[in-house]
Amino acid sequence: MPRFAANLTMLFNDYPMVERIDRAAEAGFTGIEFLFPYQEDVDGIEEALKRNGIQQVLFNLPAGDFAGGERGIANNPDRKQEFRDGVEKALEIAEKLDCPKLNCLSGLALDGVPFDTQWKTLVENYQYAAEETEKAGVLQLVEPINTFDMPGFTIPNTRTGLLLMEEVGHSNLKLQYDVYHMQRMEGELVNTIRNNLDQIAHVQIADNPGRHQPGTGEINYPFVLNQLDDMGYDGWVSLEYVPDGQTADTLGWLKEWGFWS
Repeated sequence: MPRFAANLTMLFNDYPMVERIDRAAEAGFTGIEFLFPYQEDVDGIEEALKRNGIQQVLFNLPAGDFAGGERGIANNPDRKQEFRDGVEKALEIAEKLDCPKLNCLSGLALDGVPFDTQWKTLVENYQYAAEETEKAGVLQLVEPINTFDMPGFTIPNTRTGLLLMEEVGHSNLKLQYDVYHMQRMEGELVNTIRNNLDQIAHVQIADNPGRHQPGTGEINYPFVLNQLDDMGYDGWVSLEYVPDGQTADTLGWLKEWGFWS
Protein backbone atom coordinates (compact mmCIF):
# COMPACT_ATOMS: atom_id res chain seq x y z
CA MET A 1 0.00 0.00 0.00
CA PRO A 2 1.45 3.40 -0.92
CA ARG A 3 2.62 5.61 1.95
CA PHE A 4 1.04 9.01 1.46
CA ALA A 5 2.61 12.28 2.62
CA ALA A 6 1.03 15.72 2.63
CA ASN A 7 2.79 18.59 0.89
CA LEU A 8 2.09 21.41 3.33
CA THR A 9 3.05 24.18 0.96
CA MET A 10 -0.16 23.30 -0.88
CA LEU A 11 -2.34 21.42 1.61
CA PHE A 12 -3.87 22.97 4.74
CA ASN A 13 -2.23 26.24 3.69
CA ASP A 14 -4.91 28.41 5.25
CA TYR A 15 -3.09 27.70 8.54
CA PRO A 16 0.41 28.68 9.72
CA MET A 17 3.03 26.05 8.87
CA VAL A 18 3.34 24.57 12.35
CA GLU A 19 -0.44 24.20 12.64
CA ARG A 20 -0.55 22.55 9.21
CA ILE A 21 1.45 19.67 10.70
CA ASP A 22 -1.22 19.23 13.38
CA ARG A 23 -3.94 19.31 10.73
CA ALA A 24 -2.11 16.75 8.59
CA ALA A 25 -1.78 14.42 11.58
CA GLU A 26 -5.48 14.81 12.41
CA ALA A 27 -6.30 13.86 8.81
CA GLY A 28 -4.26 10.66 9.10
CA PHE A 29 -0.93 11.48 7.47
CA THR A 30 2.29 10.10 8.93
CA GLY A 31 4.64 12.04 6.63
CA ILE A 32 4.84 15.62 5.39
CA GLU A 33 6.93 17.69 3.04
CA PHE A 34 7.04 21.33 1.98
CA LEU A 35 8.99 23.39 -0.50
CA PHE A 36 11.21 25.46 1.78
CA PRO A 37 11.81 25.78 5.54
CA TYR A 38 14.17 28.74 5.40
CA GLN A 39 11.70 31.43 6.44
CA GLU A 40 9.78 29.16 8.80
CA ASP A 41 9.94 28.46 12.54
CA VAL A 42 12.18 25.40 12.29
CA ASP A 43 12.13 24.83 16.06
CA GLY A 44 8.35 24.91 15.97
CA ILE A 45 8.28 22.49 13.05
CA GLU A 46 10.60 20.12 14.88
CA GLU A 47 8.39 20.17 17.96
CA ALA A 48 5.21 19.65 15.91
CA LEU A 49 6.73 16.68 14.08
CA LYS A 50 7.69 15.04 17.36
CA ARG A 51 4.37 15.89 19.00
CA ASN A 52 2.42 14.26 16.19
CA GLY A 53 4.77 11.38 15.40
CA ILE A 54 5.12 12.59 11.81
CA GLN A 55 8.18 12.24 9.59
CA GLN A 56 9.59 15.14 7.63
CA VAL A 57 9.98 13.35 4.29
CA LEU A 58 11.48 16.00 2.03
CA PHE A 59 12.16 19.65 1.36
CA ASN A 60 14.05 21.60 -1.31
CA LEU A 61 17.47 23.18 -1.34
CA PRO A 62 17.33 26.99 -1.46
CA ALA A 63 16.13 28.02 -4.92
CA GLY A 64 17.07 31.69 -5.12
CA ASP A 65 14.35 34.35 -5.08
CA PHE A 66 11.42 31.98 -5.42
CA ALA A 67 8.82 34.65 -4.67
CA GLY A 68 10.44 36.79 -7.37
CA GLY A 69 10.16 34.03 -9.99
CA GLU A 70 13.43 32.13 -9.67
CA ARG A 71 13.14 28.35 -9.72
CA GLY A 72 16.59 27.26 -8.65
CA ILE A 73 20.15 28.46 -9.15
CA ALA A 74 21.94 25.19 -9.87
CA ASN A 75 22.47 26.14 -13.55
CA ASN A 76 23.92 29.57 -12.82
CA PRO A 77 27.73 29.65 -13.17
CA ASP A 78 27.93 32.95 -11.24
CA ARG A 79 26.21 31.55 -8.14
CA LYS A 80 28.14 28.39 -7.36
CA GLN A 81 29.15 29.56 -3.89
CA GLU A 82 25.58 30.55 -3.11
CA PHE A 83 24.52 27.07 -4.20
CA ARG A 84 27.10 25.42 -1.94
CA ASP A 85 26.09 27.61 0.99
CA GLY A 86 22.51 26.53 0.35
CA VAL A 87 23.46 22.86 0.50
CA GLU A 88 25.12 23.46 3.87
CA LYS A 89 22.09 25.32 5.21
CA ALA A 90 19.68 22.65 3.97
CA LEU A 91 21.72 19.90 5.62
CA GLU A 92 21.70 21.73 8.94
CA ILE A 93 17.91 21.83 8.87
CA ALA A 94 17.63 18.27 7.53
CA GLU A 95 19.62 17.05 10.53
CA LYS A 96 17.40 18.97 12.92
CA LEU A 97 14.19 17.66 11.34
CA ASP A 98 15.56 14.15 10.70
CA CYS A 99 14.72 14.59 7.01
CA PRO A 100 16.15 11.84 4.75
CA LYS A 101 15.83 13.49 1.32
CA LEU A 102 16.50 16.86 -0.28
CA ASN A 103 15.28 17.96 -3.70
CA CYS A 104 17.11 20.45 -5.89
CA LEU A 105 15.29 22.62 -8.43
CA SER A 106 17.63 22.97 -11.40
CA GLY A 107 16.59 26.47 -12.47
CA LEU A 108 15.21 28.33 -15.48
CA ALA A 109 17.31 28.77 -18.60
CA LEU A 110 19.43 31.93 -18.37
CA ASP A 111 19.44 34.54 -21.11
CA GLY A 112 22.89 35.28 -22.48
CA VAL A 113 24.52 32.17 -21.01
CA PRO A 114 25.28 29.30 -23.42
CA PHE A 115 23.26 26.25 -22.50
CA ASP A 116 26.40 24.11 -22.55
CA THR A 117 27.77 26.32 -19.78
CA GLN A 118 24.55 26.01 -17.80
CA TRP A 119 24.54 22.24 -18.24
CA LYS A 120 28.16 21.93 -17.10
CA THR A 121 27.26 24.01 -14.04
CA LEU A 122 24.29 21.76 -13.31
CA VAL A 123 26.49 18.67 -13.44
CA GLU A 124 29.11 20.22 -11.15
CA ASN A 125 26.55 21.47 -8.65
CA TYR A 126 24.63 18.22 -8.49
CA GLN A 127 27.91 16.34 -8.05
CA TYR A 128 28.73 18.59 -5.11
CA ALA A 129 25.24 18.24 -3.61
CA ALA A 130 25.21 14.44 -4.02
CA GLU A 131 28.60 14.14 -2.35
CA GLU A 132 27.78 16.43 0.58
CA THR A 133 24.37 14.92 1.22
CA GLU A 134 25.83 11.42 1.13
CA LYS A 135 28.30 12.40 3.86
CA ALA A 136 25.31 13.46 5.97
CA GLY A 137 23.28 10.33 5.25
CA VAL A 138 20.74 12.24 3.16
CA LEU A 139 19.61 11.35 -0.37
CA GLN A 140 19.81 14.04 -3.06
CA LEU A 141 17.02 14.25 -5.65
CA VAL A 142 16.49 15.97 -9.00
CA GLU A 143 12.97 16.76 -10.21
CA PRO A 144 11.83 17.21 -13.81
CA ILE A 145 9.16 19.94 -14.05
CA ASN A 146 6.86 20.71 -16.96
CA THR A 147 7.56 23.75 -19.12
CA PHE A 148 3.91 24.74 -19.41
CA ASP A 149 3.89 25.77 -15.76
CA MET A 150 7.58 26.74 -15.69
CA PRO A 151 8.68 27.89 -19.16
CA GLY A 152 12.41 27.39 -19.62
CA PHE A 153 12.89 24.91 -16.79
CA THR A 154 16.18 23.16 -17.48
CA ILE A 155 15.13 19.62 -16.50
CA PRO A 156 11.75 19.29 -18.24
CA ASN A 157 11.24 15.53 -18.55
CA THR A 158 12.34 12.13 -17.32
CA ARG A 159 14.87 11.64 -20.12
CA THR A 160 16.71 14.85 -19.27
CA GLY A 161 16.68 14.07 -15.56
CA LEU A 162 18.18 10.64 -16.21
CA LEU A 163 20.78 12.15 -18.55
CA LEU A 164 21.85 14.56 -15.81
CA MET A 165 22.08 11.69 -13.32
CA GLU A 166 24.22 9.73 -15.75
CA GLU A 167 26.63 12.62 -16.25
CA VAL A 168 26.79 13.39 -12.54
CA GLY A 169 27.66 9.74 -12.00
CA HIS A 170 26.92 9.60 -8.28
CA SER A 171 24.87 6.87 -6.60
CA ASN A 172 23.44 9.39 -4.12
CA LEU A 173 21.46 11.24 -6.80
CA LYS A 174 18.00 9.87 -7.61
CA LEU A 175 14.89 11.01 -9.45
CA GLN A 176 11.88 12.71 -7.93
CA TYR A 177 9.02 11.71 -10.23
CA ASP A 178 6.05 14.06 -10.24
CA VAL A 179 3.14 12.37 -12.00
CA TYR A 180 1.39 15.66 -12.77
CA HIS A 181 4.43 17.25 -14.36
CA MET A 182 5.26 14.17 -16.40
CA GLN A 183 1.66 13.69 -17.57
CA ARG A 184 1.90 17.17 -19.06
CA MET A 185 5.32 16.61 -20.62
CA GLU A 186 5.33 13.02 -21.81
CA GLY A 187 2.50 10.77 -20.61
CA GLU A 188 3.27 7.02 -20.66
CA LEU A 189 3.30 7.21 -16.88
CA VAL A 190 3.25 3.59 -15.74
CA ASN A 191 5.78 2.29 -18.27
CA THR A 192 8.11 5.21 -17.55
CA ILE A 193 7.96 4.50 -13.83
CA ARG A 194 8.41 0.77 -14.36
CA ASN A 195 11.38 1.21 -16.69
CA ASN A 196 13.13 3.56 -14.26
CA LEU A 197 11.93 2.32 -10.89
CA ASP A 198 15.46 1.73 -9.62
CA GLN A 199 16.23 5.42 -10.17
CA ILE A 200 13.02 6.83 -8.64
CA ALA A 201 13.19 7.62 -4.92
CA HIS A 202 10.19 9.90 -4.43
CA VAL A 203 6.80 10.35 -6.12
CA GLN A 204 4.44 13.32 -6.10
CA ILE A 205 0.89 13.41 -7.42
CA ALA A 206 -1.80 15.80 -8.63
CA ASP A 207 -4.38 15.48 -11.38
CA ASN A 208 -4.39 17.20 -14.75
CA PRO A 209 -5.71 19.65 -15.85
CA GLY A 210 -5.80 22.05 -12.92
CA ARG A 211 -3.31 20.37 -10.60
CA HIS A 212 -6.12 19.48 -8.22
CA GLN A 213 -6.69 16.32 -6.17
CA PRO A 214 -6.77 12.87 -7.82
CA GLY A 215 -10.15 12.15 -9.35
CA THR A 216 -10.68 15.64 -10.76
CA GLY A 217 -8.91 15.13 -14.08
CA GLU A 218 -7.67 12.74 -16.73
CA ILE A 219 -5.15 10.61 -14.82
CA ASN A 220 -6.39 7.15 -13.82
CA TYR A 221 -4.94 7.29 -10.34
CA PRO A 222 -6.40 4.03 -9.01
CA PHE A 223 -4.54 2.27 -11.82
CA VAL A 224 -1.33 4.29 -11.51
CA LEU A 225 -1.09 3.93 -7.73
CA ASN A 226 -1.95 0.23 -7.71
CA GLN A 227 0.62 -0.37 -10.44
CA LEU A 228 3.19 1.54 -8.39
CA ASP A 229 2.42 -0.70 -5.44
CA ASP A 230 2.60 -3.84 -7.57
CA MET A 231 6.04 -2.78 -8.83
CA GLY A 232 7.31 -2.81 -5.27
CA TYR A 233 7.85 0.94 -4.87
CA ASP A 234 8.36 1.47 -1.14
CA GLY A 235 8.95 5.23 -1.00
CA TRP A 236 6.55 8.03 -0.17
CA VAL A 237 3.81 9.30 -2.48
CA SER A 238 3.29 12.96 -1.71
CA LEU A 239 0.06 14.82 -2.33
CA GLU A 240 1.34 17.98 -4.00
CA TYR A 241 -1.90 19.36 -5.39
CA VAL A 242 -3.92 22.56 -5.26
CA PRO A 243 -7.02 21.60 -3.27
CA ASP A 244 -10.27 22.23 -5.10
CA GLY A 245 -12.00 23.25 -1.90
CA GLN A 246 -10.90 22.90 1.71
CA THR A 247 -8.07 20.38 2.04
CA ALA A 248 -9.96 18.07 4.40
CA ASP A 249 -12.81 17.86 1.88
CA THR A 250 -10.45 16.77 -0.92
CA LEU A 251 -9.11 13.61 0.76
CA GLY A 252 -12.11 11.34 0.25
CA TRP A 253 -10.50 9.52 -2.69
CA LEU A 254 -8.00 7.91 -0.30
CA LYS A 255 -10.79 5.92 1.34
CA GLU A 256 -13.01 5.64 -1.72
CA TRP A 257 -10.25 3.89 -3.68
CA GLY A 258 -9.21 1.69 -0.78
CA PHE A 259 -5.88 3.29 0.08
CA TRP A 260 -6.93 4.32 3.60
CA SER A 261 -9.22 2.39 5.91
